[in-house]
Amino acid sequence: MKKILIVDDEPEIRELLKKKLGRHGYAAIAAADGQEALAICREQLPDLILLDIAMPQMDGYETCEKLKQDKITAGIPVLLLTAKDLNPASVVARCAEIGAADYISKPSSTEDLLKKIKEIIG
Repeated sequence: MKKILIVDDEPEIRELLKKKLGRHGYAAIAAADGQEALAICREQLPDLILLDIAMPQMDGYETCEKLKQDKITAGIPVLLLTAKDLNPASVVARCAEIGAADYISKPSSTEDLLKKIKEIIG
């Protein structure tokens, strides 16, 4: 069973995504912020990280950069979660710059999310 780490500062979003992913055969774990995500990743080595961009203290971009700089977590693919109002072209450019696999807008359909996950981790 593939393990996915959900990183979002909103508890409702974390729970919703955990339930959605669990119903589709993924083991979902969650972190409330970037610091917690870094610690969990080093401990549990998830197969994929769903990472919200807009978070206090350390945003998703900075968290992704730190993950990619760490030898232990560098190989874990990151799928950034963006708010609908962000410019897609700038998000795509930033994904490439920091080593994220891709991004998806939130909210998005379960089908779209599962399709992106399957593209990244099979």
